[in-house]
Amino acid sequence: MIDKILLEKLKSNFYEAFRSIKTNKVRTFLTALGIIFGVAAVITMLAIGNGAEREILSQLELVGVNNIVITPISDDKNPDKNLDEAENSNKELKKFSKGLDILDAQSIKKIIPSVTNVSPEIIMNTYVINNGKQNSVKLIGVTPTFFESSNINIEKGKFFSEYQLNNALPVCVIGRKIEKKIFTGESAIGKRIKVKNVWLQVIGIIEEKLISDKAQENLGIRDMNQDIYIPIKTFLVRYKDRKVITDNLSVKKNNQNGPKKRTPRGNYHQIDKLTVQVSNSNELKATAEVLSKMLKRRHNDVLDFEITIPIHLLKQQQKTKQIFNVVLSIIAGISLLIGGIGIMNIMLASVLERTKEIGIMRAIGATQEDVILQFLSEAVLISVGGGIIGIILGIIGAYIIEITSGIETVLSLGSILLSFFIAVITGLIFGILPAKSAANKKPIEALRSE
Repeated sequence: MIDKILLEKLKSNFYEAFRSIKTNKVRTFLTALGIIFGVAAVITMLAIGNGAEREILSQLELVGVNNIVITPISDDKNPDKNLDEAENSNKELKKFSKGLDILDAQSIKKIIPSVTNVSPEIIMNTYVINNGKQNSVKLIGVTPTFFESSNINIEKGKFFSEYQLNNALPVCVIGRKIEKKIFTGESAIGKRIKVKNVWLQVIGIIEEKLISDKAQENLGIRDMNQDIYIPIKTFLVRYKDRKVITDNLSVKKNNQNGPKKRTPRGNYHQIDKLTVQVSNSNELKATAEVLSKMLKRRHNDVLDFEITIPIHLLKQQQKTKQIFNVVLSIIAGISLLIGGIGIMNIMLASVLERTKEIGIMRAIGATQEDVILQFLSEAVLISVGGGIIGIILGIIGAYIIEITSGIETVLSLGSILLSFFIAVITGLIFGILPAKSAANKKPIEALRSE
């Protein structure tokens, strides 16, 4: 019985609140603007945060959790270096590095106990010809460990066998986009394609991976879906081995007493990338330091390589994005605070305007509790209305941001419900003071006011 009476009271209060709001539409809308923008900001902020988290996780899957990447540095990146400008120019002139090669990869796997896998890669920009059509592709020479360290699964066919690897057979595994582009509407398994001047038989198709442009730029990740993979021995035997075919190193003098300059050797490294997988993520930094010392010693103290830890780069990006999300949260909080203050101010003004109405309500038997419920109902209705509009704007805003800026946004039901809950709580909190102010008015004084 008591619950039924309370339900009727609430129903009556919300009906009166709706009537009051309806008669002051413009004022109500202006009051709700803070809530609208606050809720929209919360939804957009959470969508950006969820998108950033998904992007980090997807990039982490691409680069591997415990991977260290070693990339070579060639002379052609700094061809005009004058060695006489250094204090030890004569010593530098005599130093010669063999470059990053397969032997380095084998030594790393054999010597460093924390290393579980070593995956060398040789990369060449070339073209593929099929049915008279020519398409640009990247030809990648790899070992079987490459697919494991890069989290690449086979969709159709199979990976290279030991026999194919050891005998440098002309076989390849291609990306999904290559199959779609060259073998439109048919399977590529078992068919042959001509890559540059070598015919290769397709034995496998890798699963398609979604790789964003940002991931390719920030982490140096290729679009694996557009690559052709062959055994690394096949690459060295049938295409090019830079350890055998290299440019000569020469020393020239402009004048008899002129400065000595080293003619750049170009890319003298046998491999273009070396991915080292460590058994424990806690050993990444220590292993990287050991790798640096080991390779520097093997390369005659010439620092012609660069070591990066992708997971550290991702953590740095994650930290930056978390700071960005905190800033967005503060902005959203300020918007909601302003919206709450706006509701409180308008409700206080409404109490002054409706003093006589309050007096009549009290005179005909309304209790202080009834008056509080009446004004709290109005505050909550304004917040709910603003919250609904804010949710719609937040969803639209998240899509606009993703389309215009390329920032990935992920909307979730949880973030929408959270923002709506915050809107309702804001209305309740900032509606309490005006409601109490109205309830505390004495009926006789309220009726006497003009």
